[in-house]
Amino acid sequence: MLLRRWSLVWIVVATFALGLGGNTVAAGVQNRMMLAAIDLPPGFAIALYADELPGARSMAVSPGGVLFVGTRQSGRVYAVVDQNGDGRADRVHILAEELNMPNGVAFMDGDLYVAEVDRILRFRRIESHLDRPPAPEVIFDRLPKAMLHGWRTLRAGPDGRLYVTLSAPCDVCREEGAMFAAIARLNRDGSGFEVVLRGVRHSMGMDWHPGSRALWFTDTAPRQTDPGPVPDELNRADARGLHFGFPHCYGGVLADQHFGGDHACSEFTAPVLRLDPGVNAAGLRFYRGRMFPPGYNGRIMIAEQGALQHPDKSGFRIMQVTLRGEQVVGYDLFAKGWLLGGLAWGRPVDVEIMADGSLLVSDDLRGAIYRITYSAVRPEESADRP
Repeated sequence: MLLRRWSLVWIVVATFALGLGGNTVAAGVQNRMMLAAIDLPPGFAIALYADELPGARSMAVSPGGVLFVGTRQSGRVYAVVDQNGDGRADRVHILAEELNMPNGVAFMDGDLYVAEVDRILRFRRIESHLDRPPAPEVIFDRLPKAMLHGWRTLRAGPDGRLYVTLSAPCDVCREEGAMFAAIARLNRDGSGFEVVLRGVRHSMGMDWHPGSRALWFTDTAPRQTDPGPVPDELNRADARGLHFGFPHCYGGVLADQHFGGDHACSEFTAPVLRLDPGVNAAGLRFYRGRMFPPGYNGRIMIAEQGALQHPDKSGFRIMQVTLRGEQVVGYDLFAKGWLLGGLAWGRPVDVEIMADGSLLVSDDLRGAIYRITYSAVRPEESADRP
């Protein structure tokens, strides 16, 4: 059975590599077949939730179950709906097109917020207008216009404010001013904009601890550094005004040769976890659902999207971080298989928790959303697992 599974996978990999899956029908079938390559813990299963979503990246779900999806290069924002509740989306609405890298999406009190490179938009009462979305209103238009790392992560915080990333417009540099290498927040009407964290190079994932409400976020490391490969980071901020080291220090211990001389690493807030170098850590969520086994409650699920141009091809997986209180006690593999034989057929960018406890995963390379579910493990299944 295992041999048959991998034979099927490699047939599809060959099809993908040769570019034979270009039409919509073939791509849909290919997406389903490729999921046979995803390796999960016993009892977990993965299925296609939605496809035909070119560039699908950041996600936000409404209490009513509508999934909003941002993109980068395609310039679109989607609303994905499972109308009959069968665990597979049956409607995809295009809410906006030709936007400037609308990666960040957040949903709060009935309104959808979208972060472009230089501004934040609001779609009022969007769930009532999915077929004919209203024109968005601009609530803030003073974000930096630099395009490199200009795609924003946008989240609705537990304090009722919007949090947005202000990434560094470079691999390694020191930009003067408060609008780069930072995380900011603002009120939902666009007022009250303020930078709350600094020294954050390029964060693509944020979430809040269910108990303490401390902000946890990923940060990707530079690729061209004099110390050599440096780790991506998982960080925790339990107060505003903290500085996390960029461009002076990486991983809490590695000083940059050009910018590290003026400061010691001890001056900055160190990461709670040094992730593997080159994994391109992206979206994260604390698991708060009830579908997974009880031990998963409170774990952090991190999408490590990988870098297609990176020679080592690290990442292309979902990792889980186990906490005891707010101390990291485990960093383990949860899902892998988007990278086969050095070929990346897909890559996980963001994760989101649905009301039923299932875990959604976006894939910008395949233009798809996957749904990971759990059911009790039968003894024979556990015995068959390699």
